[in-house]
Amino acid sequence: MNLQQLEYVVAVDQNRHFAKAAEKCFVTQATLSMMVKKLEEELGIILFDRSKQPVVPTEAGKIVIEQARAVLKETALIKDLSLNLKSGLQGELKIGIIPTLAPYLLPLFLQSFLKNYPSIKLKIQEQTTDQLLLQLSSEKIDVAIMATPLNDKNFKERHLFYEEFKVFVSSTDKNLKKKYLLPEDIDINKLWLLEEGHCLRSQALNLCELQKQQARAHNLDYETGSIESLLKITEMNEGITIVPELATLNFNTSFREKLRNFKPPVPVREISLVTYRHFIKEKLLELLEKEIRLGVKPFIHHKKDSHVIGI
Repeated sequence: MNLQQLEYVVAVDQNRHFAKAAEKCFVTQATLSMMVKKLEEELGIILFDRSKQPVVPTEAGKIVIEQARAVLKETALIKDLSLNLKSGLQGELKIGIIPTLAPYLLPLFLQSFLKNYPSIKLKIQEQTTDQLLLQLSSEKIDVAIMATPLNDKNFKERHLFYEEFKVFVSSTDKNLKKKYLLPEDIDINKLWLLEEGHCLRSQALNLCELQKQQARAHNLDYETGSIESLLKITEMNEGITIVPELATLNFNTSFREKLRNFKPPVPVREISLVTYRHFIKEKLLELLEKEIRLGVKPFIHHKKDSHVIGI
């Protein structure tokens, strides 16, 4: 048994296809198949059911593959430790971030991080919560910046900050006359939300305890994943929507005048760094956490009288 065989086994599990796995590992399919077969013979068990397309791991194979992942992660950790000891902090960190956070949080810390750690390469992608969890569990990204809590033991959460929810109302809405709003002040028939799949949508529904069937449908069916588009469509249709605090930092005077705060206890969303089990790049994660905290410090002021909205 060797590490190369374990890498091939994990690749087959990830791609569920021997030819695709071989391509990812830069070897011929014959070589990869032979190495996997030798491992199966050595262990005395069949790891993959080749009669199915795509191929799937057997029950015994699932256990071996999970352990193979752990072994490869520990091996990578040794390599990273050795690299850091020899030449200081360097490496690559693949980051996922939810779209309702990316345009507002990244400018607050990204430039500083790249300047302070030029030997660390960052790869960043925007995805919804469900997509990020899939990316984490399949090891396509190292860490996700997202709303929590997830309540899933497979993922480790590292709290960053709490972000307040605010209400954006059109110029004709009666709530514009109020200084503070309660969730029950929101007319659900005038509420505009992001498209399905965004955690901000589910948090808004949880916050207002909305039942979809209670609201009559808009005569305009408009789906968007962009907060900017959501604000414009809300204003155009004389509606109301809920936005996170960081998204309001660059509001112009007109938009800022249409913002209202919730009455305490203020609803907030928790933002955390999320990793999958066996995560090994702890030092890089510590640096990312440090830079994000420094970046948001001038703008985020956590109120003690608040409550976290679930996703």
